[in-house]
Amino acid sequence: MSQAHNPIQGQGTPSEAWQRSAQLARVPLITASELLPPGSHVVVVAPHPDDEVLACGGLLAQIAWQDVRVSMVAVTDGEASHPHSAVWPTQLLRRERPRESQLALRRLGFSPQDVHWTRLRLDDSQVARDEAYLLDALVQCIADATHVISTWRHDGHCDHEAVGRACAAAVQHQGCQLYEVPVWAWHWAAPEDDRLPWARARKLLLDNDALGRKQAAIHAHRSQLLADASTGAEPVLTPTTLARFAQPYEVFFL
Repeated sequence: MSQAHNPIQGQGTPSEAWQRSAQLARVPLITASELLPPGSHVVVVAPHPDDEVLACGGLLAQIAWQDVRVSMVAVTDGEASHPHSAVWPTQLLRRERPRESQLALRRLGFSPQDVHWTRLRLDDSQVARDEAYLLDALVQCIADATHVISTWRHDGHCDHEAVGRACAAAVQHQGCQLYEVPVWAWHWAAPEDDRLPWARARKLLLDNDALGRKQAAIHAHRSQLLADASTGAEPVLTPTTLARFAQPYEVFFL
């Protein structure tokens, strides 16, 4: 995850509050095979390396050995996650964060040849500036996709929202199915928040194996889990944030 201007400040809504959410409890269930039927080709579009795991790592873990073709698009290399850091300078992050994503996919159950990977290398935290270019690139990336998974276009992070908008436009052009996933919305939203599109939400339950592999994949993103001694910054993925992604479900907006 990368830091940028957004409502993502402080510790955010704790996972315990979401566990008590009546809105979340009412979200209809959906299975992995209903989301991605056999023979599907899904393209997962991540604003930054790690978003694909935070958003839908559990789903990916469930389909790793299924008849589903998986492609990944990394929009940025996540190089802006540690501003002014001597420990994690920009060029190091450009190298390490994509490597962390590759390790995370292996932990989800994919071998390198299983996943077609595209790196667009747009500037982290500046995706909206290049949204027209992104749309053109995505139209090509999803040319033969049946499904696209992106961050939600109102997720609260500027890059997440730009990616969501571009994916929505690309899908409309190509005619495939789009699933938008909240990532940072779990931080800033309230448990009964009517800003979330509950009517089109579906909940995927994660068994212990899928949840365990998702957690292992999240922890492959070492750069996001450590405090920065050079700036005094806390980890990008704080314990409170990690707890929100340790719940045995994922939510998709259809």
